[in-house]
Amino acid sequence: MMLERTLVLIKPDGVQRGLSGRVIQRFEDVGLKIVGMKMKWIDASFSKTHYAALVSKPFYPGLEKMITEGPVIAMVLEGLHAVELVRKMVGATEPKSAAPGTIRGDFAHHSYAATDKEGRSIKNIIHASGTLEESKVEVALWFGPSELFTYKTVHEMHVF
Repeated sequence: MMLERTLVLIKPDGVQRGLSGRVIQRFEDVGLKIVGMKMKWIDASFSKTHYAALVSKPFYPGLEKMITEGPVIAMVLEGLHAVELVRKMVGATEPKSAAPGTIRGDFAHHSYAATDKEGRSIKNIIHASGTLEESKVEVALWFGPSELFTYKTVHEMHVF
């Protein structure tokens, strides 16, 4: 069975805009299970750890400013092919390129050209682990073992 866990963050712009419930609902609607969730206001140090692969990029200062400007909701979702499914639901990183029906396609409308011109980071509502390997690292960074739960949902009767 391809049961996986993946990290999802509702970024400060999603929290500030009051979209958290609508975003969470989409994941629950497809049968993904929330096995961990918390709200956290991260600082620059934690941002550098989470985005370690991006720290040397020219856009990183704007990304750090954006991710630390308010609280995020961090979730661990579990389900069949969870990493791939969540990435599909989230949509392209640049909201302008995200398909309608995806979270970014429906709730964000920034483009790299516009935000680069303004010297700020793109606000795209959500972060989702890109690969299964990345998800394992990110889940361990954000959640301790005692913060993750195992339980059955009614969806599991129909999915597995």
